[in-house]
Amino acid sequence: MMDFRLAVFDMAGTTVAEGGAVYEALRHTLQEHGVEVGTDSIHQVKGTDKLEALRLLIGQSPSATKLLPQLTAIHQSFLDRLTRFYAVDSAVTEFPRTSETFSWLRARGIKVALNTGFSHQIARLLIDRLGWESSGLIDTAISSDEVQRGRPYPFMIASLMDRLGISEPETVIKIGDAPADLLEGYNAGCGLVVGVLGGSSTREQLEIHPHHYLIDSVADLPALLTNLGQAG
Repeated sequence: MMDFRLAVFDMAGTTVAEGGAVYEALRHTLQEHGVEVGTDSIHQVKGTDKLEALRLLIGQSPSATKLLPQLTAIHQSFLDRLTRFYAVDSAVTEFPRTSETFSWLRARGIKVALNTGFSHQIARLLIDRLGWESSGLIDTAISSDEVQRGRPYPFMIASLMDRLGISEPETVIKIGDAPADLLEGYNAGCGLVVGVLGGSSTREQLEIHPHHYLIDSVADLPALLTNLGQAG
């Protein structure tokens, strides 16, 4: 197998199955303030920091001058809505065989990290609910509100590398379901950038962005890495 030391996974749409709730929460929060957003606009902000997503979507609306000063309160309303859903809704699960993939990687000396455009509060809620940290399946996690800028900037991956004592970006795998994930991996210089098709983006939406491979789900990552090792 190629000498990878760290795999960085996105959460919603990649490892966390939640039926697109995050984007419905964005849409409904904006509708409450008279801002209607279409599918193309929502796709534009997939995988990005949600405060910045709201800033961008509001900024594109005719109500921008009135609403942008209220951005902090609107963002909190979004967080409250999403927190209620993620805390109790039975639709929130891991994608099939996600835990198996994490375990397979760690058994081979590859550290597992999560990164996300969610706030730290939301990320911790999901990690605790799914039991990944308490089960020893992940090494660490980071949220976009813990760094200077979220995706597509490379700061989350750089911070994870520093936290885990990894200095070579070519030993890092980035896996995600949104264009911002692929761009983040590319901007960080990751040795392997993998797009996941089972989440919020189609093949056509992902294949135009920098990547090495597209797979149907994170369950396919062990086979991909095994094949790469055999090819090497």
